[in-house]
Amino acid sequence: MRDVSWRSSPRLAVYAVGGNALSDPALKGAEARSAAEAVMHDVLEDVVDLLEAGIRVVITHGNGPQVGELLLMEESLFERRRVESSNFTPQPLGLDNWVAATQGTLGHEIATNLDNILQARGRHEQVVTLLTRVEVDANDSAFSQPTKPIGPIIDNLDEVPNNWKIGITDVDVGPRRVVASPKPISIIDSDAIEALISAGAVVLCAGGGGIPVISHNRGIQGVEAVIDKDRVSALLAVSLNADFLFISTAVDSVKLDFGSANESKISTMSISEATQYLEEGQFPEGSMGPKIEAMLFAKQKNPELSVSLCQPGDVIEAMRGAAGTTITQ
Repeated sequence: MRDVSWRSSPRLAVYAVGGNALSDPALKGAEARSAAEAVMHDVLEDVVDLLEAGIRVVITHGNGPQVGELLLMEESLFERRRVESSNFTPQPLGLDNWVAATQGTLGHEIATNLDNILQARGRHEQVVTLLTRVEVDANDSAFSQPTKPIGPIIDNLDEVPNNWKIGITDVDVGPRRVVASPKPISIIDSDAIEALISAGAVVLCAGGGGIPVISHNRGIQGVEAVIDKDRVSALLAVSLNADFLFISTAVDSVKLDFGSANESKISTMSISEATQYLEEGQFPEGSMGPKIEAMLFAKQKNPELSVSLCQPGDVIEAMRGAAGTTITQ
C-alpha cells in the first residue's frame, strides 16, 4: 500500500449504504438500473471524498430488495420442480445463505466500481469485501414479529403464498414481504475487519446487516432473518471506535410528519428529542425507526462519535453540518 495518508490521520468513518438506495423496490427495468447507477456513482464519490480528506472508510450496505429477489427465485424454482416431479422435496437454503450471497454480489459490484475510480484518481488503497457473520439472540422477539421489508413491491396480493408476512412502511408505495429482523449482539469477524483497516484497506463488511447466526453448545448456526444494516453499522462504529457514522439512505434527511402536509426536515436532533419522537411514533418500524435507534445507540455508546443521516453524495456536507440530520448530545 503506497498511499499511506491514513497513517498520519487515523480518523475512521463507517459509511452505511441503504439497500433501497442501491435498488429501489418501486422501480423496474431500465428505470431501476438507471437509478441504481446514479446512486452508485454518488456513493463512490462520497467514499473517495472521505479518503481524500484523510479518513479511512469502512462500508456497509443493505440488501432488502436484493435478498428478497433471490428468495423469490429460489421459491419459484422449487414450485416448478414440485409441479414437474411428485417426488421432489424442497430443501431451501435459508435467508442466512441468501444474505451471504448478496454480500458477495453487492460487495463485488461496489468493490469493482470503487477500484476503478481509485485507480483513475491515482490512489492505491485496496478494496476488500469480507463475508461477515453477526450473532443474534435466538430468543429475540423479532422472530415472532417480522418487520423487515424485503423484495419488490407486491402487485397482486391474491397471489401471495399463505406463509408470507406482508407489511407496508412509510417509505414504500405498496405492500412488501416482511421477515424477522433481530438485533445484533456481536460481530463475529470483527478482528478480521480491524486487521484489514490497519493494513490500509477500504473494507466492505456486514453487508445486508451481516449473516445472522446464533451461538449454542456446538458452535454457531445460521438462522432465518435479515439483520438491519444500520443497527449493525452502529455496533461496528462503536466497536471500532470510529470518528464518523454516516447512515446514507434514499431520503435527504430525517423528517417529522413524513408524507403529510406538515412534513418538515430536521437538521439536528438531540438524544432526548430523537427519543421523544420515537416514542411519539414519528419513526415507524421497518423504515426510519431502526435508523434512528441505530444512531441513538451509537451516540449514547460513544458521545464523541459524529452520527449523521444523509443521502448519497452529501456525506462531506453532512460532516460539515450543511446537509442531512446529525444527532447531538
